[in-house]
Amino acid sequence: MATKLFYLDDSGTVDTGFIVYGWLEIDIIHWAPALRCWLDFRKKLYSDVRIPADFEIHSTHFINGRDKPSLDPAWNRSKANRGQAAQEALGAAAAMPGTRFGAAYRRTTKTGPAYGAERTVVYEATLRHLDQQLAQDDDHGIIVMDGDGSDPSYQREHRKLKLATRRIVEDPWFSGSDTNQPVQVADLLAYTAYQTVLKHPGKTFMWQWWDQQLPMATLLEV
Repeated sequence: MATKLFYLDDSGTVDTGFIVYGWLEIDIIHWAPALRCWLDFRKKLYSDVRIPADFEIHSTHFINGRDKPSLDPAWNRSKANRGQAAQEALGAAAAMPGTRFGAAYRRTTKTGPAYGAERTVVYEATLRHLDQQLAQDDDHGIIVMDGDGSDPSYQREHRKLKLATRRIVEDPWFSGSDTNQPVQVADLLAYTAYQTVLKHPGKTFMWQWWDQQLPMATLLEV
């Protein structure tokens, strides 16, 4: 029996109709070496392209050319540089020991508040998938979600799980991606999964990242 940490973040927009939740799963006994592996990558990234280790890699901004991640202005002006760094980040995540990866997604035509309600449905499906996976493995898990906890829908979905049989313990723990490195990894996973299923013509370079970098990862339509 093991305890798993699931770091979750979301992606997708109402304009495309996609809703995606990506997760990084870490066996708690491997938490320190997994984090060390990622921090070594961040150290190398600073050495190679001058992106400080405490700079938040927020995929939507980073890959699309927003912000100024590098201390080298010339590097910042190249979207190709950013795409290469993001792909290297995904490879570094894949090398983290004791980890598994996954994403769940749905495409909807709903808009406005109905789209928000659909996001809750997708989170519920993601939560139940992870809970069932833990039950099959005879493990328990804790979810660490990007955010500040101001959206009560996440807690409500956790409390719908049957207490006698649930393997996800507690409500979700919230931590902002700006200060939490594993949550930044989850953000990268969610955005990569999003681009995998969206197949935006301007992001063809990302279409195969999921299959190439994370061949054993789960990509689940719910």
